Amino acid sequence: MADVRVQVFGRKDSRETGRALRFYKERRVEVAFVDLGVRPMAPTELRRFAERLGAEPLIDREGKRFRELGLAWIQMDDQDLLRRLLADQRLLRLPLIRRGDAFAAGVDEADWRRLLSG
Repeated sequence: MADVRVQVFGRKDSRETGRALRFYKERRVEVAFVDLGVRPMAPTELRRFAERLGAEPLIDREGKRFRELGLAWIQMDDQDLLRRLLADQRLLRLPLIRRGDAFAAGVDEADWRRLLSG
């Protein structure tokens, strides 16, 4: 599987990101890790994820930042959610993973495996 390469967007201090990195390392998959704590995701890259998955799966509704902003009580469509994500990437559900034109968000090992088989 040496020719397989995935891109993982997350934070070094995120357990979920660490889990994804471990998952791919155990399978000897080459990983390009982007630490969102150091460098935010480019708006075009974030839009790519939203186009493929929709904005809803990208939002961390269980996260601290979501609660701090009181967003649970606000009705938002995909465009509103995307605007919020572009303005504050701490709302992202991590990790975000991409391999070519295949995308995954959050901890979902079945999805991670699907990226390897595609």
